[in-house]
Amino acid sequence: MSRKTQVPKRRPIVVVHRPQGTPLTTAQRLVVHRCRTLPQLLDPLEAELTVSSAVADLCPDEEFWAGLIEHAVSLPSRRNHSLLRVLAAVLTGRPREWAANAVTPAGPALTVGGAWICDRSIDAGYLALICTYTFATAAHAMVFLIDELSGGEVRTAFVTRDVTTARTRLSDQGPLTPIGAEAAHWLLAKSYDRLDRNTDAVIDAEVRRTRLLASRRIALAFG
Repeated sequence: MSRKTQVPKRRPIVVVHRPQGTPLTTAQRLVVHRCRTLPQLLDPLEAELTVSSAVADLCPDEEFWAGLIEHAVSLPSRRNHSLLRVLAAVLTGRPREWAANAVTPAGPALTVGGAWICDRSIDAGYLALICTYTFATAAHAMVFLIDELSGGEVRTAFVTRDVTTARTRLSDQGPLTPIGAEAAHWLLAKSYDRLDRNTDAVIDAEVRRTRLLASRRIALAFG
């Protein structure tokens, strides 16, 4: 048979269904947009702060995180992969498990260090708490101001890489007393719980911006 008379082979048409991504709410789309720089961030603390800041003005629950994680899984991209890795590291409970099932959490591992408390509840009405943490060899601290006059709610929270200066400035306000990591984070957990139950509370912007960081560290301290 000549080449001119050969019958071309018919190949079945394969329809490829490309993932279009789980539909997102307006708030979820905003978070994805705010996390657009994640692929360029090599510092794990900066990556955590980016995600935590992205939800600072929102009230994400399990349904919120489920939708965001499903979207990132169903629509692969560098941004979504980076987002999943940070969520797998910074979230707690079932949302952390959902993200961790899809990717390896962002490293290096986070460890809990020492904690100190400055008790000014008698004369000034507050407790100041500083807790230290380490990513590999890079240390940072979180400082919390707990308002005893309002029932022990967290009023101020911030994160700093300059642990020495933070301790020095805190000691200027009163004696620093060492406190066990579990006891320190038990106090934090109770303070955040009181804040969550007080619907009329005015929450400081830094408390919102660092909330995911604090939640992860509380869970880590309790193992």
